[in-house]
Amino acid sequence: MRTYPQRVRDNILPLSVGSTLPEAFEEWSFTENTEDHEQPIETCQLCEQEALRYHFEIRNSLTKRTLWVGSQCILKFGLSVFESGRRLSDSEAKKKLDRLMQQMRLESCIRALEKLARAESNEILTNALAYYQKNKFLSPKYAFVVLWRLQSNDIDHSPSFFKINLKRGRYQQDLQNMKLSHVQAIWPALSSSQREMAMRMGHSAPSPL
Repeated sequence: MRTYPQRVRDNILPLSVGSTLPEAFEEWSFTENTEDHEQPIETCQLCEQEALRYHFEIRNSLTKRTLWVGSQCILKFGLSVFESGRRLSDSEAKKKLDRLMQQMRLESCIRALEKLARAESNEILTNALAYYQKNKFLSPKYAFVVLWRLQSNDIDHSPSFFKINLKRGRYQQDLQNMKLSHVQAIWPALSSSQREMAMRMGHSAPSPL
């Protein structure tokens, strides 16, 4: 069985001019192309890690060859990430890749909401879609209806990708007044600080499956 370093060498050196990994890595950069496969079904073409949902394309500046990899390989091996023609530092590159990941998650949520709006002729769901497209988050009430109906219609989605806004006082009041079962239905979409807020209001986390 090949080791991790051997897999990386085997996959990148034949596509590069440099004969060592450090030399080869200098030739590769992120192309800005990304792909969301909707399910964790893909493999990194560099390290061969499996069960990837997101692919990031890298290209060799000398050979023009490309690979689809996971974001962690870009960061781990220091592959170039540019913005406005400037090579980003390691921390800046991580922030950029994280932003792109968040954008793909937002787009995934919007696609799920669009399918839901088509599946049900429901003004609440249509409004929820428009609200999410504009604000990039849902209110607690919208979140409950959306996650409930997505599950009922068997529409593929990731509850944790949805963002819920609790910064406004009325949204906090809505959360406080929600039934426990409704709060637990939106629990996956709440951040850790939002979950703490919910528990201070007297709600409790769902029981482990």
